[in-house]
Amino acid sequence: MKTVCEFCKTEYSLDVVPNGPVKCAICGNTWIVHRPQRRNPMLVFIASMCALLAAIVFAVAVLYQYQVKEIRDNPVIAEISAITTDTDENGVQHFLVSGRVMNRSEQIYGVPSLVIVSYDTKGNVISRQRFMPSATLLDAGTDVKFKHKLSVPIDKVEKIAVELETQGK
Repeated sequence: MKTVCEFCKTEYSLDVVPNGPVKCAICGNTWIVHRPQRRNPMLVFIASMCALLAAIVFAVAVLYQYQVKEIRDNPVIAEISAITTDTDENGVQHFLVSGRVMNRSEQIYGVPSLVIVSYDTKGNVISRQRFMPSATLLDAGTDVKFKHKLSVPIDKVEKIAVELETQGK
């Protein structure tokens, strides 16, 4: 604990609080060192819980705002749910890509064309195959499933992705 002479402002470090008055070694002034007030543990606990609650509320608000912005910026999204293989009449295996297009907004949206992109082991695009899902409009909060057979044989494909076709492509 630290204490300061009230007269000459000399600082002292004490290991324990003395039982009586303290005398300054520089100026001879004496003063009483008061014990520091103890904090009420219950108040410290309540303050800690309030701070934790405020942090949680802030984090939820930030996440909610991020989600609202994400849905506003990308109301319609597509995702792949399964990739299986299919053999054609010539005995060549192809990938069959299944997934869904979702309208995450609160309004009706037109369904854009989908593009299935296949990549080789180096990340180069092998093919971009455009197709239209079965629905042309999606009500708010609904989805439509799709299935598309890739024309590229499976031995050349390392990765498959789905994209929504944007205007101008």
